[in-house]
Amino acid sequence: MMTQPDHVLDAPVAAPSRKPWYRILYVQVLIAVALGVALGVASPALATQMKPFGDGFIKLIRMVIGLVVFFTVATGIAGMRDMKRVGRIGGKALLYFEIVSTLALLCGIVVAHWLKPGSGFNVNPATLDARAVMNYATQAKAQNVTDFLLHIIPNTVIDAFATGDILQIILIAVLFGLALSIAGERCKPVVEVLDGVSQVVFGMVNLLMRAAPLGAFGAMAFTVGKYGFAALAPLAKLVGAFYLTSAFFVFVILGLIAWGAGFSILSFLRYIREEVLIVLGTSSSDPALPTLMKKMERLGCSRPLVGLVVPTGYVFNTDGSSIYMTMAALFVAQATNTELTLTQELMVLGVAMLTSKGASGVQGASFVALVGTLAVVPAIPVSGMALILGIDRFMSEARALVNVIGNGVATLVMARWEGEMSRETLRKNLETELAAAAAPVTR
Repeated sequence: MMTQPDHVLDAPVAAPSRKPWYRILYVQVLIAVALGVALGVASPALATQMKPFGDGFIKLIRMVIGLVVFFTVATGIAGMRDMKRVGRIGGKALLYFEIVSTLALLCGIVVAHWLKPGSGFNVNPATLDARAVMNYATQAKAQNVTDFLLHIIPNTVIDAFATGDILQIILIAVLFGLALSIAGERCKPVVEVLDGVSQVVFGMVNLLMRAAPLGAFGAMAFTVGKYGFAALAPLAKLVGAFYLTSAFFVFVILGLIAWGAGFSILSFLRYIREEVLIVLGTSSSDPALPTLMKKMERLGCSRPLVGLVVPTGYVFNTDGSSIYMTMAALFVAQATNTELTLTQELMVLGVAMLTSKGASGVQGASFVALVGTLAVVPAIPVSGMALILGIDRFMSEARALVNVIGNGVATLVMARWEGEMSRETLRKNLETELAAAAAPVTR
């Protein structure tokens, strides 16, 4: 029997090379954001022409979101035998969403009273040009609970996918998944085909995400080029207060919720850092939806739970938008010297709970929802929204970011609540995923 020479046996094994830093997605996005800011400052006219890159990337992701949600929910439910569990998860999720969103609304009110970002403006509402705001007011139609519930039912199956309405797609997917589950073995081939197609859809997402740096560059260049940092100066106190409140909500409120569920909010933020940077760069939470769902599954959350909680949370668990709505409403009241009674503030809170959901899926949803809220609370002049129209874009990043983080945390909380994993398992899975992301890769 032949043996290897000693010098061969003793030869050191080549260490696996680390992934080049320039091939890491979040590094690419970070560089793209920096380049976008630089271009916006150096050449505003050219920077504003980069807008199609940002819009195009977001449209590409929105193109597949409906498919991602449908296949994830339908195949997940089809594989479940306990149909009561589907209803239980949905009920628990809606209860959680309402509690946390209400905390976000209250945070906005408390900080607005504390810092008073609108004090000292002394604006006469009659002198404001409200024509730009009226474009949003036409979209902010009054909507009661019945209207909202009926809107969840699409006119046709095709119409739901054509409009990209997430709630309508979820309804179709749930019904389709339930029908497959009831049919049992007879429809097993259909489930296998759907599962295979879902892998193709996520493959499409992986391909599209390679364009994320270009989208982040275009969106950031446009924002800085069109509005410029000079636009922040008069309203810096409002923007600063909003970012401060958003940070408090993530690290304290969501941090405590995460701690109670058995994981660290800081570790979780490291885990979804790519999604965080993409949301910051594009000012939209949509691009993060498909990859966030996949990452929640990797942490041990079941597919049906992820499929129900994450997309539904995009409509019902808009924590960042909730903070914005109450804070901006009180800012307008303070800036126009409008004194609000406790009853009127509670009315703002109550109306915002509904309008924040009703405006979902509309471009500029948070601004539309706020206009709709003020239209129902006549004490605050709607024309005062013209004060913050120019800087709304600078606050959209924080809104979208808090929304995404909040929905990620909600998914893990629901998984723990449903007993899908223990505290130790969740913590171990999170540490394993972080270690894998930092580990060297072989060529």
